[in-house]
Amino acid sequence: MSEPRIIADHRIMGGVPCVRGTRVPVATIVGLLAQGYTVEEILVHYPTLVSDDVRAALEFAAIAVAERQVPLRTSA
Repeated sequence: MSEPRIIADHRIMGGVPCVRGTRVPVATIVGLLAQGYTVEEILVHYPTLVSDDVRAALEFAAIAVAERQVPLRTSA
């Protein structure tokens, strides 16, 4: 099994999940995708990343959200 692309190490960015070997947080990548950036545009802005890193960040975020229970507000 290959090493995970996403790590959370308290010595790097205070433990924020980042792409291994970089200081690029998962939240930054997901935020850029949410703003409409393409994978190619992200790679131009962050040349230390490869497309598999972006995919891994998105997968990490999806798993993180799936593990949490999000309270839903009912309308009055």
